[in-house]
Amino acid sequence: MVKFSKELEAQLIPEWKEAFVNYKQLKKHIKRIKLSRIQKHQQPPPCGGGSSAADFGRSIFDSFRFVANKFCFTSDNNKQDLIQVRRKTMEDGEEEVYETELAQLFSEEDEVHVFFASLDEELNKVNQFYKKQEIEFLERGEMLNKQLQIMLDLNQLLIEKRCKNPSPKAFNAGIFPHSPTRNSYFSKSVGESDNESNSEISQTEEVMTTLERNGVNFVKSATRMKTKKGKAKMAIRIDIPATTPSRSITAVTSMLWEDLVNSPIKEGSGGGGEFINKRKIQYAEKMIRSAFVELYKGLGLLKTYSSLNMVAFSKILKKFDKVSCQQTSTNYLKEVKRSHFVSSDKVVRLMDEVESIFTKHFANNDRKKAMKFLRPQQQKASHMVTFLVGLCTGSFVSLFCIYAILAHLCGIFSPSTETTYMDSVYPVFSVFALFSLHLFMYGCNLYMWKGTRINHNFIFEFSQSTALKHRDAFLMCTIFMTTVVGAMVIHLVLRAAAFSPNQVDAIPGILLLSFIALLICPFDFFYRPTRFCFLRVLRNIACSPFYKVLLVDFFMADQLTSQIPLLRHLETTSCHIFARIFRTHRPESCHSGRLYVELTYIVSFMPYYWRALQCTRRWFDDGDVNHLLNMGKYVSAMVAAGARVTYSRQDNHLWFAMVLVTSVVATLYQLYWDFVKDWGLLNPNSKNPWLRDDLILKNKTIYYISMALNVVLRVAWVETIMHLRVGPIQTRLLDFLLASLEVIRRGHWNFYRLENEHLNNVGHFRAVKAVPLPFRELDSDS
Repeated sequence: MVKFSKELEAQLIPEWKEAFVNYKQLKKHIKRIKLSRIQKHQQPPPCGGGSSAADFGRSIFDSFRFVANKFCFTSDNNKQDLIQVRRKTMEDGEEEVYETELAQLFSEEDEVHVFFASLDEELNKVNQFYKKQEIEFLERGEMLNKQLQIMLDLNQLLIEKRCKNPSPKAFNAGIFPHSPTRNSYFSKSVGESDNESNSEISQTEEVMTTLERNGVNFVKSATRMKTKKGKAKMAIRIDIPATTPSRSITAVTSMLWEDLVNSPIKEGSGGGGEFINKRKIQYAEKMIRSAFVELYKGLGLLKTYSSLNMVAFSKILKKFDKVSCQQTSTNYLKEVKRSHFVSSDKVVRLMDEVESIFTKHFANNDRKKAMKFLRPQQQKASHMVTFLVGLCTGSFVSLFCIYAILAHLCGIFSPSTETTYMDSVYPVFSVFALFSLHLFMYGCNLYMWKGTRINHNFIFEFSQSTALKHRDAFLMCTIFMTTVVGAMVIHLVLRAAAFSPNQVDAIPGILLLSFIALLICPFDFFYRPTRFCFLRVLRNIACSPFYKVLLVDFFMADQLTSQIPLLRHLETTSCHIFARIFRTHRPESCHSGRLYVELTYIVSFMPYYWRALQCTRRWFDDGDVNHLLNMGKYVSAMVAAGARVTYSRQDNHLWFAMVLVTSVVATLYQLYWDFVKDWGLLNPNSKNPWLRDDLILKNKTIYYISMALNVVLRVAWVETIMHLRVGPIQTRLLDFLLASLEVIRRGHWNFYRLENEHLNNVGHFRAVKAVPLPFRELDSDS
């Protein structure tokens, strides 16, 4: 049977861990009470409180006497209030705390006082945290109801306008139907009608005034433009915060478009009237829906928080009764059940209300559909995935052994064939090998994050139902490597069978094109959500200054900075494909010439350049100077990378000194940022020497070893300036080894980077995502 302490550890909410009952500490107090009893009574009497066998002697009536004494003791205990729990109100009059008074002295008086003092402290902590979270969720619920009501009022206003003015423009543009889930909200342009009554005008004015008061911003609402008949023209502006990358440009362009459409120039064109931006209202609907989903998720977490803490209190009080041999915890347990975090039903009622609202307005009264949004089901771990991982791993090892034997028998690495083979085949296979290694390291990260309860899906804002698991990452890695090594074996077999070299050397290119086709395939197979998320993040990275930078964006950009050798191999492979298929240039120019040198510089700079642009955008959005300092780190890395590329072509003392200086400065800059900013370590005032106060891994030595390993792998660039005198094959293998070490270092870095981010969320009790709302608050206007 699993101990409750382990069960609580497995089920508690990681971000709220500090707010839960400290069950382990309370168990330690129980153990101290038990040890104190053992020390005072080497042979403790039976728990019924009766006399020992030596007082009565051995008799057949001893068992009856023991039972009678036990019943008498129990009835007496129930009548006596040995523990009295009092509620006290603090001086501010808002917070209510619990304080326990012992009406009878226990034999272990000091230990019992300490235990109940700790228990009171835990109960007050749980109660206060629950009240705070409950108030926040209730306020959020009221705000969402207000936002939804604004949306429904706006819908009703437009429907009434369309019914009274059935112009062709109105029907062509359309407005959203009663259910926001089908066609959402559409732009509407309604022509004026000369025969509108004054009551209709006043009714429209009243509705529009109400919407303005509730946060809908009408362009120039204070001096609303009038038509020739004196009727007001409607031009609604809805604030859509640029919280996701796809909204940054849209928010600017749609605002400019609204200003253009609602400008006085349009007044005389006859096409004026009411205008509502279709896309922004669609975003508004989606934001309100996402906010309801997050609210429901937070309410569910708070409900779980309440139930787990209630069970923890009951379990620890039972342990106290067992150790003290007195049924004294009944009164305390009654007070726990009457406390706010157990007795309050506001959370349950709000959950029911959210379910009802979501089902009615966002699921077309289909409860089953609504529950798919509110309670998404996680995919169950399949044994088939584990089986396929083992199968592909065995196939990869077997094929690699076959490849090594065939390469030796065919003399593929002999001086006569090594140049051609290395130039055309090695870059492609290196791309897949480095990519598969990175996938393997990511799978290890997922496994470690899961084992240490780091909520990576919440940090990356991944969906629980489609997020990649560690077995899935291992399966993708082994499939790629099995396919690649199988292609290498086929390549050698066809080469030995005297096939045309041009035809045989096309196999690596076909393999690369097949991989790209699989990556962009729109059909729902082989982890389509993960593939599309990967492409979307790459798009955001490539257009860094124009998109708001999310954590997953700069996390992926950091991965690219460790895959510069892969990008260079990819550039070489693409050059060979264009040279052999499209005949745009000679294949020899892919390894020498001006074009090759320029592409080498660009590829070496691009990951650092993208990352620097992301830092600039984050500074522009947040105004934090640390983002500019982080940008300086990537600028120094760009300078060092450029110096190393130049030194590889101009081997002289001047460039050697340049490489040494720039690389040392960049490495020191990177190490400081790794340890202090990204990992949160090297805190001299920490209770853990030169680490941080909160550590997820229990063994502190692991952190010191990781820091030393990161230093060693950060200075691997020293080999690139040593110019070791080895053969071409050894040089290629050494470059591949160094590239692999950098990927391993990045995977090692990933764990501590996300650990630090998780601890930041824990420190601020962030367990649900804060979704921005579309309609502005009244206070924001001032």
